[in-house]
Amino acid sequence: MKGKLFAVLIFCFIGVIFIYGCKEQESAKKENIKATQEEEKVEAEVEKEAVSEEPASEEKAPVSTENPVVVFETSMGNFDLELYPDKAPITVENFLNYVNEGFFDGLIFHRIISSFVIQGGGFDAQMNKKQTKPPIKNEASNGLKNLKYTISMARTNDPNSATSQFFLNVRDNSNLDYRPGNPGYAVFGKIISGFDVIEKIRVVPTTTKGMYQDVPVEPVTMNKVYLKK
Repeated sequence: MKGKLFAVLIFCFIGVIFIYGCKEQESAKKENIKATQEEEKVEAEVEKEAVSEEPASEEKAPVSTENPVVVFETSMGNFDLELYPDKAPITVENFLNYVNEGFFDGLIFHRIISSFVIQGGGFDAQMNKKQTKPPIKNEASNGLKNLKYTISMARTNDPNSATSQFFLNVRDNSNLDYRPGNPGYAVFGKIISGFDVIEKIRVVPTTTKGMYQDVPVEPVTMNKVYLKK
């Protein structure tokens, strides 16, 4: 009798261990499935982010321009000008004619007012005025404004008297813009690089030489001015 009871107890004990083991396997299997699903979910999210992300270089790629660019190599550094032939065709053609002939090479910025303009294109370091071509029509009504870092044609009181001289605006000069009753000064381009050079030129010491005021004490020379290829 005792032997039969012992056998039954042993059988029950083995059954309990077998059932517990099955439950443990099933639980482990569920955990593995859950872990796999979580990994797949994470991988899917990463893949989604990778597909939707666009390279920063493509978003910020500069827009190319077909407008002519003129390089100024000066005694104080270089800067570049972009010209607007669509807005000021007569002025740009006139300016480029001077550039292509090397007219500006060796001339100076002869009038510098730190809170107004940097003017040049007419005099050498000895303040000798250079012979120019005939004057051109004033295109100041083209819609462009005399904003900081733009380039405009200098002239006399006659609106249509501009020849070779130009000025760089070193601040917004709205008083120079075209409006009814004011013929204005023709803007035909803007500085696109070398702003630090402009800022250095703007603050050079100036003096009076003969009848000319605001002349740099030390000449600021345009060593070479040319059309960028």
